[in-house]
Amino acid sequence: MKWMIASDIHGSAYYCQAMLDAYDREGAERLLLLGDLLYHGPRNDLPKEYAPKQVIAMLNARKQDILCVRGNCEAEVDQMVLEFPVLAEYAILTEGTHMIFATHGHVFHESHLPPLHDGDILLHGHTHVPKCVSHEHYIYMNPGSVSIPKENSHHGYMTLENGLFLWKDLDGTIMQEYRL
Repeated sequence: MKWMIASDIHGSAYYCQAMLDAYDREGAERLLLLGDLLYHGPRNDLPKEYAPKQVIAMLNARKQDILCVRGNCEAEVDQMVLEFPVLAEYAILTEGTHMIFATHGHVFHESHLPPLHDGDILLHGHTHVPKCVSHEHYIYMNPGSVSIPKENSHHGYMTLENGLFLWKDLDGTIMQEYRL
């Protein structure tokens, strides 16, 4: 199965549409969203074409494809308008013998690890910076941000297929790769 993994849309209709266009181009079967879908939060400037109601409509149209975890900007009211679950603190995926602990990153992160075995993957957004860091006992990955990238990174996402992780910009250009 091919996954597209994205985070931190923050209510940008412009970048949400660009992400969904990339999803269609990728031919992925599922879209894993790592939180912060609708609101920009007090620490961020408004992203381009900030329009949470438009983002709601765009994401609800793809509800059958989306698996989502709760970000620090999600609230219970978001679940009232989004037609797919958005309030789970984490999701567990497997890739071969590796467990992927997918979360937003504001609770579990490199300084506060969830339960992991050797070789497991901690996958989260929140920082808006794409990363792949091999630690002694686990691997940390971050797709970066769809709408508000930080530290001079790109607007982007990741894909996962057959043990190959690819970090891409919204045009589909490969920026980094990692094979399990």
